[in-house]
Amino acid sequence: MFLACAVFAFAVLAALGTWQVFRLQWKEALIARVEERVHAAPVPAPGPERWPDVTAASDEYRHVRLTGSFLADRSTRVQAVTELGSGYWVLTPLRTADGNVVLVNRGYVPADALRDAGAAPAGTVTLTGLLRITEPGGGFLRKNDPAHDRWYSRDVQAIAAARGLEHVAPYFVDADANQESGPGAPVGGLTVIKFHNSHLVYALTWYALALMVAGATWKLLLRPRRRS
Repeated sequence: MFLACAVFAFAVLAALGTWQVFRLQWKEALIARVEERVHAAPVPAPGPERWPDVTAASDEYRHVRLTGSFLADRSTRVQAVTELGSGYWVLTPLRTADGNVVLVNRGYVPADALRDAGAAPAGTVTLTGLLRITEPGGGFLRKNDPAHDRWYSRDVQAIAAARGLEHVAPYFVDADANQESGPGAPVGGLTVIKFHNSHLVYALTWYALALMVAGATWKLLLRPRRRS
């Protein structure tokens, strides 16, 4: 009975270690893929024909390019914590020539300077940025409150509904740095691209525990039995 339990424990621990090895390979591939996307030349943002197929795995952090006109009167501020401090992201819809709309995160504005934030550029603009996947629900342990215009995450569908927008892309775009200039202009280019990767440590831990079980079992099996 003891031997069966030891073998079972060893198998489970070894399997967990192997699972973490596979997770490590997946995470490293993800990091490499995202790094390649972020530093690649910008490509046209996915149009309506591609919207149903846009996913985090296939498109998030892709460097994209957009041309259109900002709908400045329908901007939304979303609570943000950045390397520059706490404040707000300024999301403004951009209407493209074909009539579709993409929410653009123009950048960060400090909380105490929100009223002085510069207006969105007028006329037709071309900008670049990173494609991001919608963030439904809320953030910072707080739910979005559209009725009171309080936003804690960049929930594309909810913001579009609150602002009366139609034909809206299911993603938003984090504008690159230096897309806007002038007093009070939102600061772009603050997208955080970090992936927690401790899978190697976890794998070594599980394998070490498996070896400890095997070693303890071997020692007990070899221990001479006392004569009665």
